Amino acid sequence: MTISSTPDADSLAAVEARIDRRRDQYALPEGHVAEADSPWLPFVPQVMIKHLTFDIRSSSAANVLWVQAGGELGRHRHRGPVSGYVLDGSWRYLEYDWVGRPGDFIRESPGRTHTLVSDEGMKTVFWLNGPVEFLDEQNRVTEVIDVFWFIDHYERGCQEQGIPINRALYL
Repeated sequence: MTISSTPDADSLAAVEARIDRRRDQYALPEGHVAEADSPWLPFVPQVMIKHLTFDIRSSSAANVLWVQAGGELGRHRHRGPVSGYVLDGSWRYLEYDWVGRPGDFIRESPGRTHTLVSDEGMKTVFWLNGPVEFLDEQNRVTEVIDVFWFIDHYERGCQEQGIPINRALYL
């Protein structure tokens, strides 16, 4: 195989067409999850989750976390990177001095430990990679959740509510 430094347009178009066929052979179809396609499910008191996607290949999951006013997500540590985008309300970590507000983007490094609280309530889209460890006051792991935990949570919640499982959420 030779890669030319200045390919002509015809050969480049032929290569791109071949690559497109290969992509179509292996890639998943594009996805769309409408608001009504995933139910709000209880997580912990005053906290609900709307699952958006599960990617077992990368051990990642995306969801909208809804913390009601005065709610808290217990002290936890991420073992992979996390990204978040605040949709509504505000929230903070007890361990940091910033407050997330609508339009704010949050990024978290693996290994950090924090406790999410919301005084007024909030909704935030999170993309989580790898497991999340919940900790007690002595830093002992009390529960580990990962993409398979999220899948089980989603499927059990759908079954309990009589809602069909939406296969579009799975990558």
